[in-house]
Amino acid sequence: MTNDALVKTSVTLLGLGAMGAALARAWLAAGHPLTVWNRTPARAAALAAEGARVADSAAAAVAAHSLVVVCLLDDASVEEVLAGTELEGKDLVNLTTSTPAQARTRAAWARERGARYLDGGVMAVPPMIGVPEAGGYVFYSGSRELFERHRETLGVPAGTTYVGEDAGFAALHDVALLSAMYGMFAGVAHAFALIRKEDIDPASLAPLLADWLVAMAPSVHRTAEQLRTGDYTKGVASNLAMQVAGTPTFLSTAEQQGVSPELLGPYFALMRRRLAEGSGEEDLTGVVDLLVR
Repeated sequence: MTNDALVKTSVTLLGLGAMGAALARAWLAAGHPLTVWNRTPARAAALAAEGARVADSAAAAVAAHSLVVVCLLDDASVEEVLAGTELEGKDLVNLTTSTPAQARTRAAWARERGARYLDGGVMAVPPMIGVPEAGGYVFYSGSRELFERHRETLGVPAGTTYVGEDAGFAALHDVALLSAMYGMFAGVAHAFALIRKEDIDPASLAPLLADWLVAMAPSVHRTAEQLRTGDYTKGVASNLAMQVAGTPTFLSTAEQQGVSPELLGPYFALMRRRLAEGSGEEDLTGVVDLLVR
């Protein structure tokens, strides 16, 4: 660690959008000396009143402290903002949303400029930052030594989960989890659409739906084990053939209720394709292999 029990690590933060401002307030509340910079200076005014030092340029902010955290709009913004700064010897932590490929390229870019690099994927919305009980956390990947050095400081705004030396892994984990979330939202949207024209209060369906999703969630562990072993028939309760046979009922119900099948249709098509190519005794896990090009 670079700090002891009495001295908190100083932090430079570039970017004061909703997430950046939340990060800033969490570090200030915990007593960390903080220097901030934002392209639009007015956004820094409130933080100055709360104890932050406002730099007049990104270069001045980077020069202020060894630990530099970046939370900007996109990867292009990161390159643009840091282009005129001196990164030699800096610990650069990039919390800007990016793709795995962008993160890997940015890590190499930082190393060429003499900086140590960590990439982060924030699994939280701004109101969760600085609120431990909210359960928000950040995936980190890149230099393990750098992560360990600043683990305590990085853990102030949200929990920390290190996922590997490959700088792209934080972004990959981030997008993987969010992709699953959107898949869930798609299923929820279809479920509510089915009852939309009926005399059914959506509020009465909501707890049933939430409980059902929670009950189904542990199936991800079975899928992971099947992918790891290559045995897609292990632990199967309702096999692929049985589930494909049931899909016409879902499509007919949607048609009868006046609901578009466009959310379910592509998944059912993959199920049918896998059945045609593989074993009907499998689980649904084979769909994963169809998606990998």
